[in-house]
Amino acid sequence: MLKMKSLSKAFLTDAVKTQALHPFDLTIEQGEFVSVIGPSGSGKTTFLNITGLLEEHSDGSYELDGQDVAQFTDKKKSAYRNEKIGFVFQSFNLIPELNLYDNVDMPLRYRKFTRDERDKRIMQALEQVGLAGRKAHYPTQLSGGQQQRVAIARAIAGTPSVILADEPTGNLDSKMAEGIMSLLKDINAAGTSIIMVTHDNEQAAQAKRIVQIKDGHLSEYTQQKAIA
Repeated sequence: MLKMKSLSKAFLTDAVKTQALHPFDLTIEQGEFVSVIGPSGSGKTTFLNITGLLEEHSDGSYELDGQDVAQFTDKKKSAYRNEKIGFVFQSFNLIPELNLYDNVDMPLRYRKFTRDERDKRIMQALEQVGLAGRKAHYPTQLSGGQQQRVAIARAIAGTPSVILADEPTGNLDSKMAEGIMSLLKDINAAGTSIIMVTHDNEQAAQAKRIVQIKDGHLSEYTQQKAIA
């Protein structure tokens, strides 16, 4: 599904070059659940942004589904993100003026689904995260854990190939975090790939595979723990 070879990322500012990611190779197959760990500022978010086609790499190659992303136009990147990639962020990124139904509907409106198809997808996604009965509620009427569930429903409603989760439990207490991790594992068990950035080693250990980024260097993490 995803193949990076000798990929790196550097930023140039006022003739100063900062190497955010040093050259690395990484392959992730369809259906994997991969955690990405590392300290703050290590390059985790840069890696996730490149993976999600939100940022371009500097050198090396990156293939998605056998296609070289360097050949993608901006229009194709946008379409690929909308159809193939689901995003889940630490801050939820819900629109407070919209109810849960309309928040989940928002990205679907950019695709050529009929109204009935959109309704079916929205309700199935909200049902999967346990919030179908609150579809008319607004984000401010929900707990943090419930808001993150809505964000996950929004991500899965489009049936993406992969979900990119950036610190999805970072703003939640331990009980809410447990519920989100359980939900992500269920989604992965159904066939969706998940790449999750986290600073929490216990949560990272729930993935099937762990990679570590430290000072911009990516490597396989040896103390792996498979999902029980």
